[in-house]
Amino acid sequence: MNEMATSRDKAAPKPGPLPVWNLSHLYESREASALNADLRGAEQAALGFHARYAGKLSDLDGEELAAAIVDYETIDETLGRVMSYAYLVYADDMSDGANGRFLQTMQERVTSISSNLLFFTLELNRLDQADLDALMTVPALKHYEPWLRDVRVFRDHQLSDEVERLLHEKAVAGRNAWGRLFDETIAELRFPVDGRQMTSTEALNCLTDRSPGRRREAAEAIGEVLGQNARLFAHITNTLAKDKQIEDTWRRFAEPWSARNLSNFVEDSVVDALLKAVRAAYPALAHRYYAMKARWFGSDQIDYWDRNAPLPDDDDRTIPWPEAERIVLDAYQRFTPDLAAIGQRFFAEGWIDAPARPGKAPGAFAHPTVPSAHPYILLNYQGKTRDVMTLAHELGHGVHQVLAGAQGHLMADTPLTLAETASVFGEMLTFRSLIDGETNARRRKIMLASKVEDMLNTVVRQIAFYEFERRVHSERRQGELSAERLGAIWLDVQRTSLGPAIRFDDAYAIWWAYIPHFIHSPFYVYAYAFGDCLVNSLYAVYQQSGEGFAAKYIDLLRAGGTMRHRELLAPFGLDATNPQFWQQGLNVIRGLIDELAAMDP
Repeated sequence: MNEMATSRDKAAPKPGPLPVWNLSHLYESREASALNADLRGAEQAALGFHARYAGKLSDLDGEELAAAIVDYETIDETLGRVMSYAYLVYADDMSDGANGRFLQTMQERVTSISSNLLFFTLELNRLDQADLDALMTVPALKHYEPWLRDVRVFRDHQLSDEVERLLHEKAVAGRNAWGRLFDETIAELRFPVDGRQMTSTEALNCLTDRSPGRRREAAEAIGEVLGQNARLFAHITNTLAKDKQIEDTWRRFAEPWSARNLSNFVEDSVVDALLKAVRAAYPALAHRYYAMKARWFGSDQIDYWDRNAPLPDDDDRTIPWPEAERIVLDAYQRFTPDLAAIGQRFFAEGWIDAPARPGKAPGAFAHPTVPSAHPYILLNYQGKTRDVMTLAHELGHGVHQVLAGAQGHLMADTPLTLAETASVFGEMLTFRSLIDGETNARRRKIMLASKVEDMLNTVVRQIAFYEFERRVHSERRQGELSAERLGAIWLDVQRTSLGPAIRFDDAYAIWWAYIPHFIHSPFYVYAYAFGDCLVNSLYAVYQQSGEGFAAKYIDLLRAGGTMRHRELLAPFGLDATNPQFWQQGLNVIRGLIDELAAMDP
C-alpha cells in the first residue's frame, strides 16, 4: 500500500488546473445592458401579447393560433435565458449575498412579466378538442402539436385564471424562497474534518477516502453539523410538503406523487411496476453486494460511512482533468463521432465549471439554459474515478440538450423519466470502454465493484429516496413531522434497502436533510432508477445490434419532448409498460454482481 493510502497527514494529489465556465455567452454581468434590454423588451412584448390574445383564442384560425404560439415561445425563451443566467451566477457562489439577491430580483421580475402570459395556456386548455383538431391541418400549427398535447394533459387539474395567477405570483415568496433558504444554508455550512472547515461537497467526498479514520471523521462531522440545523431543515421540509398538499388538494391530485407522474407523462402503473421490481430486488442486489463488500473488509458488517469506501486493494489514484476529458471523449467517439464532436465543444468553449470551492452549489448538474444559447455543466471535480463517471453522466445530459435544442424552446425539454437516458448511457459507454481494455484482474474487480456501487446508488438508493418521500408526504397530510420522525423514516428505508451488512447509528438519522431533490423537485428521484434500468435494456440492444443503432439513438435524443416513452423506445423493441422491462434492466446489475462473486476468493 502506498504512502498516500496510509497517511492522514499527506494531502491527496490535486487533479490539476480545472476549467471554469464562461457565462458571458448568456450575459456579460449582472449589470449588463443586454440583460436589462431583454427584460424591458420581454415586458413590452408580454403586455402586447396579452392585449392581442387574452380572451380571444377561441376566435383564432390555425395560422393565427400558430403565430400566437411563436410569439409566446419567443417571449418565454427570453425569460428563460434571464433565469438561466441568474441561477448559474447563484450556483457559482451561493454564499455571496449579492448573487442571492440577484436571483431573487430576477425571479420576481420574470414572474411579474410572465403573469401576462399565464392566460395563454389556460385558454388553450379550455378549447374544445374537436375544434383544435380541425385546426391541425395548418402545417405551422401542426408543428406545435406535441407541445399542445402536453399542455392539455393538465386540463383536469387546472384552476380558475385568478387562482392560477395567484399561485404563480406567490411562488417567489413561497416555495422558491424556501428553496433558496435551503440552498444558502447548505452552502454556508462547514464541517470540521482533518483540521479543516470543509464544505458539504468536500466532506461528502471524504466518504470515498482511502483512510478509514477520515471517512469516519467526515461522517461524524456531517451528522453533527446537519443535526445542529435539524429544526430548520425539518421546518423547510414540513412547510414545502404542506404547501404541496394544499395545491394538490385544490388541483384534485389523488396522491402526493400524482402530479410528478403526470408531468413526466408516465402512467402511475409504470412507476408502480418499477418501484415493485426494485423493492423485490433489494436482497439480490444491495443486500448481496454489501455483504460481499463487508467480507472484503474482513467483517460481517461495514459502517454506513464505508459504504462507498475504496476496496482494500484500490490504489485510488488521482485522475488529472486532461485524462478525464480524454477517457470520456474517447468512449463517446467509439460509439459515434457525432456525440464526441458535440461533447468536445463543452471542453473547448467554456461550458464546464469543474473546481470545488466554498459557496459553490454541491453535486453536479447540466443546465440546458435555452436553445438559442447552449447548456452549461457544473461539477465538483476531485479527481476520483467516480468524478470521471459524473463527468460522463453530465456530458450525456449536455449532448442530449444540444441535440434536443433543435426542437425549439417549447419542445426541447425531455420528461424526467427520459432525461436520464443520455447521461446514464454516457456513463455506460465510459465504463465499458475502460473495463474492456483492462486486463489486470485486480483492477477489473475494482472497476466492476465501483460500477455496481454507482448502479446501486442510482437504482436502489434512489428508489429508497422515493419511498422516503412517499412516506413523508403521506404522513404530513396528518400533521407536522418532527425531525426525529423524519429521521426514523429515513433510517427505516435505508435499512430495508441496503440490508443487514450496513451498520447504522443514530447520527445517520439526519442525513435526509442535505438532499436537494427533496426540496426543489419532489418525487424527481425515481427518474434516476427509471433511466438506469431503461439504459441497461437499451445497452443490451446496442450490444446485439449491428449498424444503425447509433443513428436511431441520436434520433431518440433529437426528439426532445416531442415523443413519449412508448414512441421513443419502440424502434429498439422496448416497452416500459411491460413489467419484464424492469427485470431486464435489473438483470444487468445482477450479472455484474455475479461476475464479482466469481472473482471473490
